[in-house]
Amino acid sequence: MEDLSLHILDVVENSIRAGARRIEVRLEEKKAENILRLFIIDDGSGMEMETVKIVSSPFYSSKEGKKFGLGISLLKQAALETEGEFEIDSGIGVGTVIQAVFKNDHPDMKPLGDIMLTIKMLRLSHPDIDFCYDFISDSD
Repeated sequence: MEDLSLHILDVVENSIRAGARRIEVRLEEKKAENILRLFIIDDGSGMEMETVKIVSSPFYSSKEGKKFGLGISLLKQAALETEGEFEIDSGIGVGTVIQAVFKNDHPDMKPLGDIMLTIKMLRLSHPDIDFCYDFISDSD
């Protein structure tokens, strides 16, 4: 994927398929630490621990008839390519929290893209879902 907003779109669509009614996308820019931290938090059906362990593999998909699931695996790859981090915390009935950390000055850091258009498109396409978007930066 060309930019982070497309990764966000793909992962948020997973949250919607998991029955989420509220989805939070939060970006935290820490210039002093040279990182961009992405959180995608949902109140969907959640995953069992066994699923959490394999969900970031490109060879896992929960979609009927699909053998590959690239959304989460590509987001993880994008973070790790910048010497960043990736983590998923989930539980049945409590939803999922995905955290991806990117090193801002790494040559493999993807541009953010048009995140506002992505959020707007999600809100228009899914008016019954409560979307929350925050961008927090420590820059002056």
